[in-house]
Amino acid sequence: MEQEAAQPGYWDEPREAQKKMQQLGRLKDSVELWQGLQSQAGSLLELTELALSEGDDSLQDQLQEEVEQISKSLAREEINLTLSGPYDDRSAIVTIYAGAGGTDSQDWAEMLLGMYAGWGEAQRRPTQIMDLSYGEEAGLRSATLEVGGPHAYGYLSAERGVHRLVRLSPYDPNHLRHTSFAQVEVIPVAGEEETEITVRSEDIKLDTFRSSGPGGQNVQKVASAVRLTHGPTGIVVACQTERSQHQNRENAMRILLARLLARQNQQRAEEMAKLRGQRVSAEWGNQIRSYVLHPYKSVKDHRTGYQSTNPDAVLEGDISGFIEAYLMSQVGEKNG
Repeated sequence: MEQEAAQPGYWDEPREAQKKMQQLGRLKDSVELWQGLQSQAGSLLELTELALSEGDDSLQDQLQEEVEQISKSLAREEINLTLSGPYDDRSAIVTIYAGAGGTDSQDWAEMLLGMYAGWGEAQRRPTQIMDLSYGEEAGLRSATLEVGGPHAYGYLSAERGVHRLVRLSPYDPNHLRHTSFAQVEVIPVAGEEETEITVRSEDIKLDTFRSSGPGGQNVQKVASAVRLTHGPTGIVVACQTERSQHQNRENAMRILLARLLARQNQQRAEEMAKLRGQRVSAEWGNQIRSYVLHPYKSVKDHRTGYQSTNPDAVLEGDISGFIEAYLMSQVGEKNG
């Protein structure tokens, strides 16, 4: 690919050339990673053999530490090898919807937003909140954020489904235990190569309105918030987190294109399932994880059995263990 890139006329078709250069960059990163691990393991083996032949055990702690580092790197790459789907390497658009439970569920939606933003920050991934719809008393009716970085969609697709919270309600005057639900939707960002997705300007209805803050108050005097309605599909997208109407419209278009791509993929999956005689199950209603803050503290994933007794850390973004356990369980299913 490097030889091809050096040929005259390579950039005659800039879009195709750019696509190939991005692929080349990913391949080079992968090759460098594995060559680095091979070199590291070779040096470690030589040092271990030398220490054994000399009867020198002073290096034992250092050798053990390096072994653990290599093991962690290999475990991480084993996870990455599961992310081979057509969209796994893309950025992800995550939308959280408050479910049954009133104000508690809206508060729960806001807590989940913080969890995913915290995960993105801990992973050093670019994270942008694209839309917030506030509840009447507290919390959020819905929230949308985009998370970038390597295999963002591949990882976060593990979070798709219903999340359940059990706690003593801060909004109940009797401080009784309440159960709240929120739905998490994860879709890949549409790429430039999705040429079959065409959105005609005449098919889009654009409405502008004032952004609103907690409790419904207007936070801007100008109508910078944007709502796009796609006529042929009925998909409605709103964005109001930016001060610029132009920026909100760009963000709304990104979400709209991603939703159209997800809709198209869903239709294809349903058609293939019908041809194969498979039952198509609706994903709505699948409860994937429970977060219990009272009477005991626990977070349990019902698909894998993976569990944590530190819900505070989980709600701050420590969800990698849950994601990796799910991805590895999918490897088992695929191999089966």
